[in-house]
Amino acid sequence: MKSRSQDQSLSDSRELDRSYDPLTGNPPSKPHKKSIKQRFLKLIPCYRSSSNSSANESNLTDDDDLATVSHRPERLDRLVQQTSFSRKELQVLYRGFKNECPSGVVNEETFKSIYSQFFPHGDSSMYAHFLFEAFDTHNNGSVSFEDFVLSLSIILRGSINDKLNWAFNLYDLNKDGCITREEMTDIMNSIYDMMGKYTYPNMRDSAPKDHVDNFFQKMDKNNDGVVTIEEFLETCQKDENIMQSMHMFDNVI
Repeated sequence: MKSRSQDQSLSDSRELDRSYDPLTGNPPSKPHKKSIKQRFLKLIPCYRSSSNSSANESNLTDDDDLATVSHRPERLDRLVQQTSFSRKELQVLYRGFKNECPSGVVNEETFKSIYSQFFPHGDSSMYAHFLFEAFDTHNNGSVSFEDFVLSLSIILRGSINDKLNWAFNLYDLNKDGCITREEMTDIMNSIYDMMGKYTYPNMRDSAPKDHVDNFFQKMDKNNDGVVTIEEFLETCQKDENIMQSMHMFDNVI
């Protein structure tokens, strides 16, 4: 028979499982789907400047305008081919990106500052660091407009496999092709620092460890202490809750 403490730990782990979306780090709650989408959009630098007035649509940036910043992104036509966004959507995204980041790139400190605005009661710096590294595909300490829209395209409109591969890359901190307990522990501690202490009901201090244990119990099929991309994909594709979360941001913009 399970003890009361074991039941509580299991409840904590399940609560975090239900509330935490691997792609966005949404806080533990059960908000309406629309409100989650709105919160995520506000994390996008261009959202605040491009969504307030339809008049902007008649004055969108064009290819010539792309050359005015110090870091010039690829031509729009190429990005249309590389992403799931239309030319007009990319123009809107770039207009706001340039307004927030005139140099054409976002460094980690700016990224952390933007992200922290939506978790004011916790410390989001470590999770934002991990998220920034996932966006920084060239590992050069900055996120360009191309980096931004390529990842955004996967998160919002990618296939299930694309989204899961992106999430795996986020968890695989040293990018060696597998997730270790240490890496998952670092991720979970960063999430708990960002929001865990402000959940209701409060989670126990052991909740991050419990979540890691639960993750490896489900994912590590051969019990070798690491989770490979094959194990990750196989388990996620069979988990109804994870599959539902993968569709959370479909057609959000």
